[in-house]
Amino acid sequence: MDITTTKLSGVLIITPKRFEDNRGFFSEVYNQSVLAEHGVDITFVQDNHSLSRDVGVVRGLHFQSPPHAQDKLIRVGAGAVYDVTVDIRKGSPTYGEWVGVELSAENGKQLLVPKGFLHGFVTRTPNSELLYKCSDVYAPKCDGAVNFSDPDIDIDWGIDPRDAIASDKDMNAQSFANFDSPFIWGQVE
Repeated sequence: MDITTTKLSGVLIITPKRFEDNRGFFSEVYNQSVLAEHGVDITFVQDNHSLSRDVGVVRGLHFQSPPHAQDKLIRVGAGAVYDVTVDIRKGSPTYGEWVGVELSAENGKQLLVPKGFLHGFVTRTPNSELLYKCSDVYAPKCDGAVNFSDPDIDIDWGIDPRDAIASDKDMNAQSFANFDSPFIWGQVE
C-alpha cells in the first residue's frame, strides 16, 4: 500500500496495490497489520455502502460526536467522487482547513478520516458507490452536520453549490461560525 500524508494531521491517502491481468485486477483494500506498521491502529466495527445516482450529489459535511465518534476509511467501488474532510479539532493549527481528493473505482485511492473531522463528497459520475469502514456504530443522537457550502470553510466542490443535489438535512445544516465542535486537538478519542 502507498500511504501519503496530507496537511491535516492524521488524514491519509491510501492507495492499495493492484495486480492486473486480462481478467481485471485484484487488490487488497484493507490490511490491519500493514496499516498498524504505519501508525494506524483502528478497529473497524461497521461497513457502509452508499449509491448516488446523479452527478452533483453532495453528501455532508457530517460527523459523529463522542461517545460514538467515528474514524472512517473511505473508497469508491463504482464511479468517482471528490471526497473532502475538514479539521474540527478545537486548538488544532489546521482548524477549519480542508483537504479534498478524487476517489474513483479507477484510481483505487482511499481516504482515512479520523475522529475530529467533518466528511463529505460530491459525485463526479453517475451511479457512484462509496464504501467505508467505521470505527463505531451509527448513533443518531451523536449525528451532526455543518453546511457543505459554508463560506467560512470555502470548499471548492467543482460545482455551483446552488446546483448541488443534497438532502434537506445537508442543505439546512448549521454554519461553521455557529458550530461548537465537541473535539479538542490532542484529546480526540
